[in-house]
Amino acid sequence: MHAPDHILLVEDEDNIAIAVELLLVRAGYHVTRVATGCQALPNVRALIPALVILDVTLPEMSGYEICQQLRRDPDLGRTPVMIMSARTSPAEQRKAMAMGADVFLAKPFATADLITAVHRLSKGTNP
Repeated sequence: MHAPDHILLVEDEDNIAIAVELLLVRAGYHVTRVATGCQALPNVRALIPALVILDVTLPEMSGYEICQQLRRDPDLGRTPVMIMSARTSPAEQRKAMAMGADVFLAKPFATADLITAVHRLSKGTNP
């Protein structure tokens, strides 16, 4: 059973993580943040979050690799995933989707875009 208002944020840049966490907490979500790729999957298993938000460029393991591993796991494969990146080329966006992301959010992003996507994904209403 997943926690309907719990989000796992995997972001190594403190300034971005603090801003995203603040926005999500204000929107009524509980946020757990980890800063390295290798911390992501154990935390997904432990928390069963409603959504995982992944940065692409992380220490130890990329957001793409984490997303791909999530999608291959029979217990975690349906967990919604948002990938955030400053790499915003169409090729990067296609790669994120090919790895199994539900949403690609380009940095910098509008607050409303983040909250809308998080709400939609965490409630299971992704088109």
